[in-house]
Amino acid sequence: MRGRSSRPPTTTLKADSPTAEPTAANGEHLGGSAYRVKLFSTSTPANLNATLLLSIVLLLVGFGLVMVLSSSAVEEFAAGNGFSSKFLKQLLFAVVGIPLMLVASRVPLAFWTGSATWLFLGGTVILQALVFTPLGIEVQGNRSWLDLGVTTIQPAEFAKVVLCVWLGFMVQRKGEKLEDWRQVILPIGLPVAIVIGLALLGEDLGTVMVLGVLVLGAMWFGGMRKRFLLVVAVAAVIGAITMAAISPNRVNRITTFFSGHCDYEDLCWQTSHGFFALARGGFFGVGLGNSTAKWSWLPEADNDFIFAIIGEEFGFIGAFAVVVLFVALAIVLLRIWRGTTNPAGRVVVGGVFSWIMYQAFVNIAVVLGLLPVLGVPLPFLSSGGSALVTTLVAMGIVLAVARDSAREGAATAAASKRTARSTSTAAPTASAAKRKATRR
Repeated sequence: MRGRSSRPPTTTLKADSPTAEPTAANGEHLGGSAYRVKLFSTSTPANLNATLLLSIVLLLVGFGLVMVLSSSAVEEFAAGNGFSSKFLKQLLFAVVGIPLMLVASRVPLAFWTGSATWLFLGGTVILQALVFTPLGIEVQGNRSWLDLGVTTIQPAEFAKVVLCVWLGFMVQRKGEKLEDWRQVILPIGLPVAIVIGLALLGEDLGTVMVLGVLVLGAMWFGGMRKRFLLVVAVAAVIGAITMAAISPNRVNRITTFFSGHCDYEDLCWQTSHGFFALARGGFFGVGLGNSTAKWSWLPEADNDFIFAIIGEEFGFIGAFAVVVLFVALAIVLLRIWRGTTNPAGRVVVGGVFSWIMYQAFVNIAVVLGLLPVLGVPLPFLSSGGSALVTTLVAMGIVLAVARDSAREGAATAAASKRTARSTSTAAPTASAAKRKATRR
């Protein structure tokens, strides 16, 4: 007669089923506690990370709405649109984006990194190509917008989140084949080159640089061989230098920045008035709504240079608080990346981390005069509907990764408890059998 195997039951959990109950290898249920995961509780590290991420994002979005209202009211009124015109548009996109983020967090990670990503990628390429039709419009020398009548959108913003999930799908699908450069150049490199190339045709160098950093970061966090990434990075730097060199405006901005002699009434008007705004803010700021730079002195006060208005109205304390929030966001994203074992999830989180942190760093560095003006908005804070919605959706997908990790952790914990119970039950039985054999 065969004795019972002492091997602990193994758990099986379908990643594409958000409500599937974990079962043992023999088909026995492990119990509800193994799969009912409250995403925004703090009972596990994965849930704590999700709660922190959501809290930081909502804080940034809420503060961003306040600052868009403050920084845009004067110029909007002067243009005859009403004080709160741009604020109401931003609020509308936030009202759309936040529910989308929450919905995205409930969608299984397997969907985001499944074959549907090819449809997402194809749709993004089509939208980018439409920019060069009569639907496309040019803004400040960059042809990267679509006029849909009721609103305008920037397809390159959608490309950011789509590239994150598509790269996750490709890395998970290719696996160890990525050790062969031929499995990288055509299957991954060609679609990425098309997306970035369309952005290049629109002469939006700032967005191109963000896309390049996103791709490199996603692949690095996904574990791609460093020599491949080094070759791609060198090619990207050469391409960026070439694009800057063929544009007289960019050449002037870069050379004047590095020369140290810049006319504050000409090329350095924007950066100089950004400095003036920060200097006027001092340590405590002049108070919400009391900025003078936004009275047509500082171009893009509600967008690329919103950090300068924050520094003027809230002082060093307010500006430093924003930096702290972005540092906290970076730490939470890295914690989520470290906590997931799913290859696609690691690529997605790594890509989102690289994208958001690079944009935040460049934007703040430009305002502080550490970099020449590149036209990169501050995530969550700058005005711009396409950027806000896509960034919030990206955060929702990261929350889906955290939820997936929490579910795996719950299933593992349930299996461990069951194994412990089986061991404790078997111990008295074995002891009784030993005593019985001794009496005989």
